[in-house]
Amino acid sequence: MLLSRSALIAAACVVSSELAAQPLVDRYRPAADRIIAAALADSAAWNRLAELTERFGHRFSGSASLEQAIDWIMVQMKADGLDNVRGEPAMVPHWVRGRESIELISPRREMLPMLGLGGSIGTPPAGITADVMVVASFDELKARASEARGKIVLYNAPFTNYGATVAYRRTGAIEAARVGAVASVIRSVTPYSMRTPHTGSMAYDSSVRKIPHAAIAPEDADMIARMIGRGERVRLKLTMGARTLPDVMSRNVIGELRGTERPDEVVVMGGHIDSWDVGRGAMDDAGGVVAAWEGIRLLKALGLRPRRTIRVVGWTNEENGLRGGTAYRDAHRAQAANHVVMMESDGGIFTPKGFGFTGTDAAFAIIQQVGRLLEGIGAGNMTRGGGGADIGPMMELGVPGMGLNVDDTKYFWYHHTNADTIDKMSPREVSLSVATMAVMAYVMADMPDRLPGGAR
Repeated sequence: MLLSRSALIAAACVVSSELAAQPLVDRYRPAADRIIAAALADSAAWNRLAELTERFGHRFSGSASLEQAIDWIMVQMKADGLDNVRGEPAMVPHWVRGRESIELISPRREMLPMLGLGGSIGTPPAGITADVMVVASFDELKARASEARGKIVLYNAPFTNYGATVAYRRTGAIEAARVGAVASVIRSVTPYSMRTPHTGSMAYDSSVRKIPHAAIAPEDADMIARMIGRGERVRLKLTMGARTLPDVMSRNVIGELRGTERPDEVVVMGGHIDSWDVGRGAMDDAGGVVAAWEGIRLLKALGLRPRRTIRVVGWTNEENGLRGGTAYRDAHRAQAANHVVMMESDGGIFTPKGFGFTGTDAAFAIIQQVGRLLEGIGAGNMTRGGGGADIGPMMELGVPGMGLNVDDTKYFWYHHTNADTIDKMSPREVSLSVATMAVMAYVMADMPDRLPGGAR
């Protein structure tokens, strides 16, 4: 018997009502299991990450390799069949490292591994040769300020946590210059080292003279401290060709899986496509970009097209300027209310544990429910407080934010070093991260009602 149009509509409404009443976990368990199984079926994500990082190497802001990598990603996204693939412009700083070295002059001669810190000025062509003063803290530097004039200050501050220890990298040159130092050097910000110095961004203050700022390995910082402790005179020669050139144009790279019912509402996930100019930026943060990208590629391949649009973004210039995050905010400010949630992965693609979330209590309760879909792979731990540097500007407009939490035990071993290469990540851990991001994004984008709360 044929049903009338009104009867069909009524039946559809009953089905829709029943689905809406069905617990979220039950409703999305089959799709989540399919996504997880597909992500773990092969090493496609790891292989893509290896190709990206080894084909282009580092992707530092202002470099040709960054722009070539962005071009390649857009070609590959289009080949994957993603929607609305594009590059959105962002002006970025252009700092160039140049040739650099630190030589121990006395009590004996040895070239020490080193990395200049991003944004530092260079030395005179002949370098800077001076005695070394070792301090363990800013407080010690202030207490011994009268000893610092004309010296190279070495901050030998052991790693406690990143937030605390990175202060010596960020403002060490400012504080050393205040007391008359001619240059400053830090013990690299890391809990473990194999004489692998770590770079990273630093800052100046217009009220004090700019001095060169560099990093050495913890092993060498400890050696110098012991030498001075034994009463030996330690002299270093620091040579840096660093310079800052005019800003250049870069892009945020974007691809989408367009929603079927409410395409103007978007769930955003991604990481930053730029890296430092050492290593290959595999862990920090090509892995975050590839995990998100592979996530929506899998959804498309599985025929799981959600109600809302899922947008993958590879933000540019996170490392030394955050210009990609601010450019995204400026380009999409008018659509902030249509941003359902933004997810960022920038802690390495290791074994995923879950997400940290910033948003309303009602939204967090839903996030916790979605977490149950990820318990089988150990990624169901949802915690309060999360986000990321690149999504921060949009979160300031009230958009809920999430950060992928992983087992980051070894993250700061390789962070901002020549050792940030693909071999530090296992294919299975990368695939698990793909599954975790894809499940969360799909449910957020497909729920009948959008996540409560949102931009102002």
